[in-house]
Amino acid sequence: MRIYHDVIDVRRGLVAGQEAPEQFLWRGKLWVVRDVLAHWVETGAWWEQADVAALLGVGVSSTAGRSGRRGADLLGERDVWRVEAGRGRVPLGFGVFDLSFGWSDARWRLVSCAD
Repeated sequence: MRIYHDVIDVRRGLVAGQEAPEQFLWRGKLWVVRDVLAHWVETGAWWEQADVAALLGVGVSSTAGRSGRRGADLLGERDVWRVEAGRGRVPLGFGVFDLSFGWSDARWRLVSCAD
């Protein structure tokens, strides 16, 4: 798999009975999702929050837990879909792509590809 961090445009719809990415535009080419292979949620770096560090007693002062970052781990979450997609309406070629939606910036990205 090749790793990317490219911002993409995604159209969602029903794919294999679930709401998921249906089409995406990557580098000027339209890809149509044929199947959703997997879906998961990745969390942010919750272990780096001041509240957690204070609880563990490592590297922070006693007031660090009041930094206002409480719940920042939730904003760092992203939904990831592993999809099989082909180019255009009649797929000329196909590949497996990991598409992610980041809740912190409300953007879709193509994060990996095996084609």
